[in-house]
Amino acid sequence: MLIGLAIASALLIALGTSTRLTEPARGWLGTVTSPIYLVAESPYLLSERLGLIFASRDQLLERNETLQRQVLELAQVSQQFVSLKAENDRLRGLLGSQGRLAYEVLIAELVGVVPDPGVHQVIIDKGVDARIEVGQAVLDAAGLFGQVVEVSQFTSRVLLVTDQNHAVPVQVNRNGVRSIAGGTGEFDVLELENLPVSADVVEGDLIETSGLGGRFPAGYPVGIVVSVLVEPTSAYTEVVIRPSALLDRSRHVLVIFQPDQQIVTEQEAQSAFEGSETDELLEQEVRP
Repeated sequence: MLIGLAIASALLIALGTSTRLTEPARGWLGTVTSPIYLVAESPYLLSERLGLIFASRDQLLERNETLQRQVLELAQVSQQFVSLKAENDRLRGLLGSQGRLAYEVLIAELVGVVPDPGVHQVIIDKGVDARIEVGQAVLDAAGLFGQVVEVSQFTSRVLLVTDQNHAVPVQVNRNGVRSIAGGTGEFDVLELENLPVSADVVEGDLIETSGLGGRFPAGYPVGIVVSVLVEPTSAYTEVVIRPSALLDRSRHVLVIFQPDQQIVTEQEAQSAFEGSETDELLEQEVRP
């Protein structure tokens, strides 16, 4: 009996990793098990509600003052943003450049973590009923969090940026140097892939999404460069990034809605990056 179960498990694992045959069944199982995640989350929600109920008056006053101060600070930033946006729109109009699209977002809450040490995935409480689709980008309050890779009726799985199968086209905020940030399988490490030794990248540089490939909106923080290593015998620079997103702490995330959604794999990200480089070379060739 045990041997039969072991053989069946091995066959299912092989099918799940090498084919897409098990995806419908996994989606159905995700829908069936959604109540389990909600029940498991109920103690956290209950403790949060009780904490709010029994909070002292002094704590509430202190929290209110903090929130009022934050509102004033954000109002000042918002005023600057409106002014800068208007100026940016005028400059884009002068240059004949297309303006950036305003993306619709949806707030979701984490309700589970996939219990596999080799996979960096979490489960959120939004699914098909909230119009979530495979391939949507996910952010937290600090930066790019990952992308949706599986959807059931009431929940979805999100592949984190640090998963070894995740890749995203990026650029250096300081100078626009483009590359691809790939996951390493470690929660606090990303790497820039195939970056030439001549590339101008230094410690402390902010790495952000470039928007190439159309999956991830441009301009969102991905991470900070913490190490740049050039091997004398290598044609590429080894650049290590610390993710901006709070991958092990965030409980609420934003799911981004945009047209023509598809998952960006590492190969597709590399193709988009190489395609942009080819376009630049062609432009240089036709310039007088």
